[in-house]
Amino acid sequence: MRNDPFGQGRYEQGGAPRRRGLFGNVRWLILLGFAGYAAFYWFSNRVTDPYTGEKVLIDSSISVEEEKALGLQAYQEILSQERPVDPNSQIAQQVRTIAQRLINKIPEVEAAIAQERGTQPSGNWRTFDWDVNVIQSEQANAFCLPGGKMAVYTGLIPVAKNADAVAVVMGHEIAHALLRHGAQRMSQQKLTQIGQMAGAMSGMDPQQQQMVMAAMGYGYLLPYARTHETQADEVGLMLAAAACFNPQEAVPLWERMGEASGGQAPPEFSSTHPNPGTRIQNLTALMPKAMEYRNRFCKEAAAP
Repeated sequence: MRNDPFGQGRYEQGGAPRRRGLFGNVRWLILLGFAGYAAFYWFSNRVTDPYTGEKVLIDSSISVEEEKALGLQAYQEILSQERPVDPNSQIAQQVRTIAQRLINKIPEVEAAIAQERGTQPSGNWRTFDWDVNVIQSEQANAFCLPGGKMAVYTGLIPVAKNADAVAVVMGHEIAHALLRHGAQRMSQQKLTQIGQMAGAMSGMDPQQQQMVMAAMGYGYLLPYARTHETQADEVGLMLAAAACFNPQEAVPLWERMGEASGGQAPPEFSSTHPNPGTRIQNLTALMPKAMEYRNRFCKEAAAP
């Protein structure tokens, strides 16, 4: 018979039901106590995201400055292990130019999105110390850490094929930092740790704890991560469009990204990212808005 993680419905070898007793009552009290603390933590650390207008979980103890410090530390560790190309090389200069065009449009895009959502712009980006490197690697990837530390891997260039597609990817990564997804992930991890402590202290065995955490992952953490990707797609696309790049390059880009992965992506329900088909569908739906942003904010004279 399958073990009950809450200790009920178990039977001794003789077939008689085992009495729950004091231990069973204590277990329930522990679980209820942790559940109450988790609920308190959840509701007391909810803030309005200026880019989505939604309530999100960000631990009040995680400041933008702390995020920046963690981002800088991670950036320095990555650069000590990876191989940045010569900053004076053509590819490095081109990537820095793309990044600067995107960064220059953050104030206008943030203000426009906040107005659409009925929120106030956060302006957190004003404290960012922007920096971008190109890293020699076969990975078709890029990142932007909290605080504005960015890198583009050389493996992305042949898949992207053009500056517009590179801008779509970099806009997406910048959007993660603007949306404070790093702080949200850290807050989610703390909530997960509360659940792990509850399981351990209530007497669940490791297998039962693993089952509970797997259920939490599929039901909460993975969908939350996919939501972050979708949000970054939207904000990043608007940034690229406002910076005079062609947002329509986003769809063929993700078609190529899907081909480059060889169809090896896991099913969407078990992945932190939307599958390429879902992503393309979402981006296609956003295209009219992106073109409106391009018409509204693009100053062709400012583009090199």
